[in-house]
Amino acid sequence: MGRVIAVVNQKGGVGKPTTAVNLAASLAASERSVLLIDLDPQGNASSAFGVLEPQSQIYDALIGDEVLKDVACPTELPTLQLVPAGPDLVGAEIELVNTPHREHRLQRALAEVRESVDFVLVDCPPSLGLLTLNALTAADGFLIPLQCEYYALEGLARLLDTVERVRAGLNPGLVLDGIVLTMVDTRNNLSRQVQAEVRRHFGAGVFDTLIPRNVRLSEAPSHGKPALLYDVHSRGAVAYLNLAAEFLARLGLHERGKETG
Repeated sequence: MGRVIAVVNQKGGVGKPTTAVNLAASLAASERSVLLIDLDPQGNASSAFGVLEPQSQIYDALIGDEVLKDVACPTELPTLQLVPAGPDLVGAEIELVNTPHREHRLQRALAEVRESVDFVLVDCPPSLGLLTLNALTAADGFLIPLQCEYYALEGLARLLDTVERVRAGLNPGLVLDGIVLTMVDTRNNLSRQVQAEVRRHFGAGVFDTLIPRNVRLSEAPSHGKPALLYDVHSRGAVAYLNLAAEFLARLGLHERGKETG
């Protein structure tokens, strides 16, 4: 059964869609089958693959008009599919508020596809509303992109409090898959201080791989491609490939082609 990972941080501008898109692409490049779900009404993960006006979208699966596999669309990577966001998702939280089992809509939608993929990554909106709650309820684990700047830890306590509430009432098996330090500039004293502080608080929960500030990483979405298809040799693309390898190792897996036994 595929592992569902919510990529979540209610603080905007931390590299959340960049992480969701490029980690999904890097896992796909390691010959894993991956489904990326854009659950953010801003649709950044969708536009990063050049999907701007989808005919079907995650909203249709959440309200039950379509099954998830019919909403998914192919990408340039043969083992990666995208479930895009669209304009209707903006009103989903309001529409679902009086719906029975409203926190379980994504979980139900995913039930039919989990057996057919290795990973499902869910790019959450920058809030702790009903859409993010759906992602955390459906997920096996969650991953937090954290920007290496002054307010990095701002709001993190609120996110972790929300996770504890989800564990208590909706999803007791939810685990932290890791914290990804993003927009890192190792020449910057503040960036190094933030790294040290986060590692002091969360220890082994923080990935060793650092995601640097990188022009090619920023340019890639405007070309409708993840970084590894835009410039595989760029520092950003290499960092996400390394993150995928570290992530698989944490799960006790290895990159295919390197597995033994």
